[in-house]
Order: sequence, then C-alpha cells, then structure tokens
Amino acid sequence: MMRQYELVERVRKYNPAVDEDMLNRAYVYAMRAHGSQKRASGDPYFSHPLEVAAILTDLKLDDATIVAAVLHDTIEDTDATREEIERLFGPQIGRLVDGLTKIDKLDLVSKQARQGENFRKLLLAVAEDVRVLLVKLADRLHNMRTLHFVPPEKRARIAQETLDIYAPLAGRIGMQRLREELESLAFRHLTPEAYLAIETRLEELRAENGRIIRRVEDELKQEFAKRGIEAAVTGRQKTPYSVWRKMERKSISFEQLSDIFGFRIVVGTVAECYAALGVVHTKWPAVPGRFKDYISTPKQNDYRSIHTTVVGPGQQRVELQIRTAEMHEIARYGIAAHTLYKDLNGAEGGVDLAQESGAYRWLQETMELLAHGDSPEEFLEHTRLELFRDQVFCFTPKGKLIALPRGATPIDFAYAVHTRLGDSAVGSKINGRVAPVLSELQNGDEVEILRSADHTPPAAWEAAVATGKARAAIRRATRDAVRRQYSGLGRQIIERAFERANRAFSLDRLKGVLPRLARGSVEDVLAAVGRGEIYSGDVVKALYPDFTEDRKTAKGPGKPGWLDAKDAASLKFQSPGASEKDGDSAIPIRGLHGGTPVRFAEGGGAVPGDRIVGILTPGEGVTIYPIQSPSLTRYDDQPELWLDVRWDVEPGSKALFPARVVVTVVNEPGALGALATLIGGTGANIDNIAFTAHSPDFREMTFDLEVSDLKHLSGIITRLRASPLVSKVERMVG
Repeated sequence: MMRQYELVERVRKYNPAVDEDMLNRAYVYAMRAHGSQKRASGDPYFSHPLEVAAILTDLKLDDATIVAAVLHDTIEDTDATREEIERLFGPQIGRLVDGLTKIDKLDLVSKQARQGENFRKLLLAVAEDVRVLLVKLADRLHNMRTLHFVPPEKRARIAQETLDIYAPLAGRIGMQRLREELESLAFRHLTPEAYLAIETRLEELRAENGRIIRRVEDELKQEFAKRGIEAAVTGRQKTPYSVWRKMERKSISFEQLSDIFGFRIVVGTVAECYAALGVVHTKWPAVPGRFKDYISTPKQNDYRSIHTTVVGPGQQRVELQIRTAEMHEIARYGIAAHTLYKDLNGAEGGVDLAQESGAYRWLQETMELLAHGDSPEEFLEHTRLELFRDQVFCFTPKGKLIALPRGATPIDFAYAVHTRLGDSAVGSKINGRVAPVLSELQNGDEVEILRSADHTPPAAWEAAVATGKARAAIRRATRDAVRRQYSGLGRQIIERAFERANRAFSLDRLKGVLPRLARGSVEDVLAAVGRGEIYSGDVVKALYPDFTEDRKTAKGPGKPGWLDAKDAASLKFQSPGASEKDGDSAIPIRGLHGGTPVRFAEGGGAVPGDRIVGILTPGEGVTIYPIQSPSLTRYDDQPELWLDVRWDVEPGSKALFPARVVVTVVNEPGALGALATLIGGTGANIDNIAFTAHSPDFREMTFDLEVSDLKHLSGIITRLRASPLVSKVERMVG
C-alpha cells in the first residue's frame, strides 16, 4: 500500500507547487474513515482509493482531483458527509466527491429504461465537472485490475458495464491508453477462451516477427537521420480486444488479418510529421485507401495523427502513426492532457476547456439532448450509438468542418450545424450536385442544405439518421406538428360548440378558466379537446357555469343506406354535394396522412362520395366512418362523441382512400392473377389480400384497395361482377 510521503512525491514530480498539507490531511482522513474495512481481495479498503489516486498522478492531474480520488468512497462507505468534507477541504473537493458518490450508486447494466435514466445521471454529474469522470474511470480501472477477487456473477456484470459504458466513454474523451486496458480486462473476464486464444496467437507472432519489428524500427530511424529528422520510432502489436473486434466486424479469421503490427513515429513539429510521411512512402509502397490525416481534421476526441499503411519488409502490411509529442500526450491521456487541470494548485479557473477540447464539447452537446424530453432508453441508445461509431468529416459551403459519425446523412449534417437548419431542410447538394437528403456522406464532402421555411421533417427520417441530436430534433418537431394539428382540430370543435350554445368565445377568456380544466395553457386545452381528452361541452361550462346542454334525440333521414341511430342536435348527416353554406358547421376532411389526429375506421374505411361521420376517440383524435357502418351503433348512447364532417377534396386530386371488397371466386388456377390484373387496370392500388376457403369450388378473397372516390370504387365492383370467375362481390365497411 502506498505510503503518505509516496503520494506527495508522485504529485511533486510534475507539480512542484503541490499542496502537501491538503494531501496529507486527505490521506489521514480517508485512512481513519475507512478504518478496518476490507476489499474482496482481503486488502485494507483504504488501498483502493490510494491506487485510484496513483493512476491519476500518472495523468498529472491537479491537487483537487488527487484529493477527491483519495476521498471518493468516504461519503458512500463511511460516516463522512459532504458538509464535513467541504468544511475540511473546501467546496470544490466536496462537489467532486459528492458527484462521485452519486455515480457509484448507479446501475448501468440493469433493465433498459433504468439503465438509460442512470446513464443520464452519470453524464449530468460529469457535466458539472469533467474531473468526476476522470476519477470514476481511474476507479473503474483499479476495480477491473482486481476483478478476479469478485464472485463470477458480479464479475460478469461489472465487465459488461465496463465494455458497454466506461471504455467507450474513455475513448470518446481521448483517453486511449486507459480505454485499451479497460477493454482488455473486460474482454478477458467476459470471454476468457477467446482472449486466451488470441493472446496465444499474438505471442507466437511476436516471437516469429520480432526481427521484422526491429528491422522496421532500425530502417526508419536510419532514413529519418539521413534527412535530419529527429524521431522516436516504436513498434507494437494490436491488443487482443481490438483484434477480436476486427475479426467480428469483418467476419474474418485470425490468419486473414494483415495489419497486426503497428509503429508509432513521434517527431518535434507538425511540418516534420508530413516530412516523415514522405520518407515512409518513399521507403515502402503505400496501401491505397489506407491513409487518414487526423492532423488537418482532428477527431472529436481531440485525437491528431497521420495514419498510413505500407507494404514493409517481407511483404508484411505495416500500420504507421505519425504525430508530435504533444499529439502523443493527447492521444494517450485525452482530455486529461489539456492544461486545465495542470499547475492549478487546486485553484478554480484555468484554460477554457470548452474552447480547447473537442471531447469536452461533445460532452456538452450530449447534455443538450437531456433537455429535449427524450425517454431515458432512447437517450441511452443514441448516446451509445455515437460512442461506438467512427467519423467522417464534411464541410459547409463556407469551409466550416463538421465531424459526424460514419453513416451520417445530410440531415445529420444539417442538425449538426443548427437545429433550425435541420427542421427546415428539404433537399441537399453534395459537392455541388443535388443529392437525396438520406445519402450517406463520405470524408471530404461539401454539403449544402436546401431549406423551406414552412417544412416539418418527416417522422420517417428518425429511423434513417445516424446521430442522436438529429433523431431527438426530428422526434420533437414531429411531436410539435401533431400537437399543432390536435390544437387546430380542438379549436374548430370548441368554436362550433360555442356557436351551438349561442355563447361568446375567445382565447383570452379561456385563460381565466385553465384551473377548472386542469390544464396549464390554452394550447393544452385545445390539444386535449382535439385528442378527445376533454369534451367540448365541458369547456363551455367552464366559461359559463350556468350553461345546460340540451341533448335532443332524433332519427336519421331514413333514406336507404343511412344509419337509423340516436343523434345529438348538433349532428348533421351531410351529402357530398352539400353547399358550403349548408355545411358551415361541419369540419372539412381533405385527406388523411400519417401523424394526423384524424384517421379512417379499420375494416373498410371511407372514400369521397360516402356520407361520413366523425367519432371523437379519447387519446386518438377523430375516426371517420361511412354513415352506413354497423360500428356506429356502439356510439348510440354517446352523442357527445359525434362530429359533423364533410369531404373537402380538391378536383383533380391524386389522393387515394381505403376501401375493402370481399370477392367470392371460382377456385381455379390463375384466378388471383386475373383479378389483380383487372383491378390494376382501373388505376387502383391493392394494399393487401387475404384468403378464406369457402368451399372446394370457391375461394373468398378480401382485397384492401386504395381508390380515388366512390365512383372509382363502384366501377371496380362493376368490372369484378362482370368477370366469369366471380360469383359475388360485396363492399365491407368498418
């Protein structure tokens, strides 16, 4: 176990102005607080926070972070309180330790909904101070190093959580070395047989190819020395987990892997990086398509380096990474390599990390998703999706660089630039050419977004985009559009209710009775009426408590095909040819599309030319029925649900409407094909076909059609009846 003076000396090596007194006090306080507590390994519990602090000293973090690491388990596992820690060590350390305590209580591998909510809390704690995440990652790393002392069931849970959440988070903030160790340890515990098999093969390769590694190192050093480039060249193998992932991703065997060995070239300046690249490509042939310049276009986690693959000695493919010493520090330590937490001596302030670090900006952007009302499981899905994806780099027409996950579309690009741009996007140009908005973007594409001010993004885009930000924004815009539709429908219903009651109505007056309707705004009331959650008569009564509704009962017109049912005084069955004057109290129906609060009844629908009625269904909006529908008898005793509706289809409209016909046909080969051809010849669409065995000689076929109007449907039925294959045709209504 690390001694008190050893902790101070570890910090003093990189921070001569270390607050020795605070470190000593934290050491003593934590040792006394944990007392005789033991870990699963049998070691004193106090050894764990000391090891966490030691990991963080390797990252050269500030005094406050080291002290928080020493104290990080005191609130959760001892009698210590945040108030006491703040009194002894200051509010900054108290906040850090409290944030860590909250994270420790989270279960990130439970059921999806709770896991998503806990992941929200994790990132919210990190958002207040990213040092919380640094300490938590160090804590997780030490726990993984000692995971073999934990019972098997718990061991698997912790390893899976590490692989799913903490390792990707470490990579997302640029801490690649820590990520690799977390992945390797988790892989070893989750699939020990695969880990052992790959590790054995890597050992064999290391023994076989040791000379090649030394040869590449020596030859590169000689070439650089000839050109006056001072460079450190080191060779290494891929980790077992990275090998395993590549085998899975590409569905290949170990023998098919061609780039297991990699070399890192560290030089002094950016100019020398490109000079070194020229030396490498002059020495050995480059592999086409395997060059990436992350210096000119850094990754979002601040990673900068040149990647290339060459065919080296013995026709062996060799990966090379070329970077400066500063880039190498950021590649190893990520967000911790920035100067914000260095040489601060525990003081507040320092470098603006949001400006300096792309990784921290990603954390901030992820926080924005929390404000948009997504469900916890959706938030978790989208965030994990972006944690694991590689990137593409695209440009705006003005040259601004936009980093996106691989598989991103122009819609993702638009939302990455600004939410308003994404909401109004109707088209795109990629490299100056018009392209579909759901095209997959490639590195270096210049993307221009075409806009329309009154556009709402289609709900179908949500499943096609790649970023959580775009999905959240599309869902929000769709939700708002549906709400506006419900509100518009609700306003029409309310206005007609007040007209029938001969009472004055205004939105301003409605504001005064919101408490009576248990709604927070006028918009909420309108939407609730449109959804059928509030009856329009109750709104009238809220404004006019003395109002009494006189619900009369009347018979229908009694004409053939009309429903003879109970009716409210407000209900008017209206023929399609009625004048605008006759129908001034009916709600016009133009056509029904996905996401609107109006829909057709199942089992047949209605088409223009049918006499129709609307039924207000709580939580669903309005359902349109043909007036002859037998389903309407269910609503005989609920006249408050009936709405006056009329068709309002523009002449020449190409809109299609649902209809169902049941055809009894002779059971002989080719009958279905003949009928389908007949129906297709009329210009109708066949949406679905169902079969019923009527008898050995006949089959009953149910066709769900899409037709333009009643005349179109009648023509189809007439042609079907004229077919020698058809015994009977009947239209069905819901």
